[in-house]
Amino acid sequence: MQLSRALAISLAFAAFPVLSGCVASAVASVVTAPVAIASKAVDLATTSQSEADEKRGRELRKREERLGKLEREYNREMRKCEEGDSESCIKRDAAYAEIELIRPTIPYDLQ
Repeated sequence: MQLSRALAISLAFAAFPVLSGCVASAVASVVTAPVAIASKAVDLATTSQSEADEKRGRELRKREERLGKLEREYNREMRKCEEGDSESCIKRDAAYAEIELIRPTIPYDLQ
């Protein structure tokens, strides 16, 4: 009995340097976890200037694409309206109304 107790104590002391690193890293992980979680939450909650610029650029391109599509539709419906298609006149007017709504939201290009 005395020998097995001495052996157990010897093994515990021999394993201490190996296990202390595991315990220390576990303690460090537990201590730094709230900081990591908080910084991730702040990162997700805030938008950087470049992200905001990219979002504005995407929205502007979508409006420009929509304006181009509406202008093509307007011209197509205008031709049909001039040929006497009254339904095309209504579609032309609807396209023109939407063009007038979108046009002020797109910056003027001075090229």
